[in-house]
Amino acid sequence: MRRTASLVAALIAGWVILAAAQQPSVLPMGPARERGASVTPAYEGWYKNDDGSFSMLIGFYNRNSKEPLTIPIGPNNKIEPGDPDQGQPTFFETGRQWGVFVIKVPKDFGEKVIKWTLTSNGETQSVPFTLNKGYPITPYKELGMGNQPPTLWFTPDGTKAMGPPTSIAGSFNGAVGQPVAITVFADDVKEKDSKAVNVATVSMHKHRGPGDVKFESTRIAVRKAGEPVATSATFSAPGEYLLRVQANDESGEGGGGFQCCWTNTYVKVIIK
Repeated sequence: MRRTASLVAALIAGWVILAAAQQPSVLPMGPARERGASVTPAYEGWYKNDDGSFSMLIGFYNRNSKEPLTIPIGPNNKIEPGDPDQGQPTFFETGRQWGVFVIKVPKDFGEKVIKWTLTSNGETQSVPFTLNKGYPITPYKELGMGNQPPTLWFTPDGTKAMGPPTSIAGSFNGAVGQPVAITVFADDVKEKDSKAVNVATVSMHKHRGPGDVKFESTRIAVRKAGEPVATSATFSAPGEYLLRVQANDESGEGGGGFQCCWTNTYVKVIIK
């Protein structure tokens, strides 16, 4: 049965997140299924940028426990109006994935609506995104405790990424069937004492690409702030891939429903 987006709270597999202003969309409820269920867009909320524009932070919920899905850009995976490809994933791993891409809108966006529609396993889910006054989030700093997201970078002197995914922060090259080494640096500076302490767990995710991706480790604990950790990814087909690299602090997945404090960024991998 098709469920629609709500403007009050997110219901995620029986878990009600209290904090309506931070979690505007309702995700479909129902008994867990291994296969055959659909993927639902999830609107995390919006935040204002320094230039006056706004960014909408968006995730998804694959309600299958054992069936990741690939949905190419097109009629079954489109954003409207405008270009149907606005950076959304084409690979949907199982479960709830938070803040996997951002749509930036101009400062005069007003009361317009953007809609993401996904059709999978014969079911269509569509969620509208607006700048509703009940949806503001602060993904770069949690207002109650002053917590901030971890930072991620991929070379010793590389540019650091923090918060929502807004750019490609690293690039790698490799060959089909050969592990591609990926080094990740993570740090998390706590506001309370301004000392770098490690609380980050780094996870690896496929975002887009023409083939399967197998990670040596999908989750890596960073034992010391700024210390490099390594994993590898093996690709089944040639082409260009985008991987999403996520870092969570002690606030956990989705920041406990408050849309802070975790970081997502992308790395590009070219496979020949």
